[in-house]
Amino acid sequence: MATIKVKKLKSIPADITVPGDKSISHRSAMFAGLAKGTTIIDGFLPSEDCLCTVKAMQALGADVEPLEEVEGIGLVKLAITGRGRVLKEPESFIDCGNSGTTMRLLSGILAGQQFTTELRGDESLSRRPMKRVADPLALMGAKIEGHGMSVCAPLHVTGGALQPITYELPMASAQVKSAVLLAGMFAPGKTTVIEKVPTRNHTESLMTHFGVKWYRKGHEVTVYGNQEPQPNDISVPGDISSAAFWMVAAAATPGSQITIRNVGLNPTRTGVITVLLRMGAQVTHSDEKDNGEPHGNIVVKGGELNGTHIGGAVISNVIDELPILAVAAALARGSTLISDAQELRVKETDRIAAVARNLRAMGVSVQEFDDGMEIEGGAKLRGTTIETFGDHRIAMAFAVAGMFAEGQTVIEGAECIATSYPGFERDLNRFVLGEPPGQAIPVLSRVPRSVGARLGKAEET
Repeated sequence: MATIKVKKLKSIPADITVPGDKSISHRSAMFAGLAKGTTIIDGFLPSEDCLCTVKAMQALGADVEPLEEVEGIGLVKLAITGRGRVLKEPESFIDCGNSGTTMRLLSGILAGQQFTTELRGDESLSRRPMKRVADPLALMGAKIEGHGMSVCAPLHVTGGALQPITYELPMASAQVKSAVLLAGMFAPGKTTVIEKVPTRNHTESLMTHFGVKWYRKGHEVTVYGNQEPQPNDISVPGDISSAAFWMVAAAATPGSQITIRNVGLNPTRTGVITVLLRMGAQVTHSDEKDNGEPHGNIVVKGGELNGTHIGGAVISNVIDELPILAVAAALARGSTLISDAQELRVKETDRIAAVARNLRAMGVSVQEFDDGMEIEGGAKLRGTTIETFGDHRIAMAFAVAGMFAEGQTVIEGAECIATSYPGFERDLNRFVLGEPPGQAIPVLSRVPRSVGARLGKAEET
């Protein structure tokens, strides 16, 4: 088990760059694998989750060529040569690891194939509900079999001749929306998803980038069927969910200023900026756009934060950032109410329970509800041992909390951080040890497996 020991914040770096966007990396690999030809992906996030998607597309017939690695981070540039919309039946099961995005979106792609595929996940992923994608894909003509009423992994996805549907999302979920739209590419006619609350739209942006015809009308997103993506090189911006950790650290440090460079600023993902501004933080950003995705530099100036209400329509926009926003609430003056966040109960762990438990261990008063929590800010945080429950965002959020605590904070089970942010420990050291930019920075915990091993075929276990 990897452990990170965090001491009090020493200094805020002048600037920092975070790894590539997780959502865009996943989807880029999938669209590239469905295109007939070669796509170069630059700025790829070589996290365990995204590498599971690359390995899945390999197993389905795509060719993957590593082009560039960064020490301590991993594979950041690669070429994927797809075989088109007719994929190869895999020789064995596909291992999705801890990645719900891989399993759910891949189910949409496999729904349009003429074979059965087994999708497995780790212990955590095998507890997460897949019925939410199984139901609409069954309406289209695919067969998704799993365990229990929630249709949990391992899944057996049997594809076939699909029919277009109009489907209203029962919950705000970009993953379910994306699974249905991907399946819709294999069906005749038009497939429509109705979402009452807008969710992240990376799938739609990448459909445009890869030449797939679709349109939005109000709350409806429609894709035309019988389409094949066209190869098209892409540059992935930094992940705002990763940037959020350093945004909160800087925002809660009076007199500080940090620039986080080349971060994705898709408006369906910038809710963390909205919430921090509401809490009194000073946040500005530049705007550029290519690949259909806005991006730019984010500048955060530190000051005093105030409690707020995080709920309603903004929740789907900040669902991944809520653990670190809960830490911001603990560092703020007054109380913060998080509501309408039931989805946190079925993430990598029950994030409501995990956040509440760890905040209490650090001396924070927290009242837990079915759909969120109320956090009383302003208490002096005390160092303690943090249980991550195998959840990368819990681990990173409380590593940041540890920088504001008296004494030492120990993050146990820190290996889960590789799920989304390789190099996090190196960047954390810049805050905790005050390492200047450009200096060799030691990694605090695990060493990743070699790229060759991580991109090899899944083996029977």
